Amino acid sequence: MTTRQRTTHSAEETMQAGREIAALLRTPLLLILRGDLGAGKTTLTKGIAAGMGAAAEDDVTSPTFTLVHEYPGGTMPLYHLDLYRLQKERELAALGIDELREGAIVLIEWGERFPLLVAEADGEIAIAHCEGDSRTITLTLK
Repeated sequence: MTTRQRTTHSAEETMQAGREIAALLRTPLLLILRGDLGAGKTTLTKGIAAGMGAAAEDDVTSPTFTLVHEYPGGTMPLYHLDLYRLQKERELAALGIDELREGAIVLIEWGERFPLLVAEADGEIAIAHCEGDSRTITLTLK
């Protein structure tokens, strides 16, 4: 198991942390993005997408209503999912996460709400809001 931790003090530093994390990621990989509402999960994903060359930071938005955003550019595809609106395991099954995972990086916000998904994940990125704009970001890979 590998764990790395970093504290950021602004949105730009959080995106930079994402760019650094991107350099560590290899496919196939499914990561749970864990953090409270407004913790910076999408901001971190902006940096990861940019670091992978999958999308420009300005092109990355929260997939709250669409559930899945695909960023196919770069060295490998990136899928960004938001499961906040899902309630049941069968809704999760309909997304086809296993197929998305093949040859790609899959980042899932609110995935911790589904224990089966957590068990299948290759790790997680936990974002904890500290004082002001500070965040503690912890990457754990199994």
